[in-house]
Amino acid sequence: MSRICIYPKDVQVVTGKSERYGRTIINKIKDHLNKEAHQLVTIDEFCDFMGFEISKVQGLIK
Repeated sequence: MSRICIYPKDVQVVTGKSERYGRTIINKIKDHLNKEAHQLVTIDEFCDFMGFEISKVQGLIK
């Protein structure tokens, strides 16, 4: 079973940047998609925003 949400730690693993950078990216995605603070960002939304292939990202996060 795989999950659909992405967290700052996952962004850190995928990009090689800091966890703080991961929080910044997730907040930018929420602003871009007009999401509220309590709403989560999906892996699909992250990949669309960053221009990554979903299969490659899912292979990196568990």
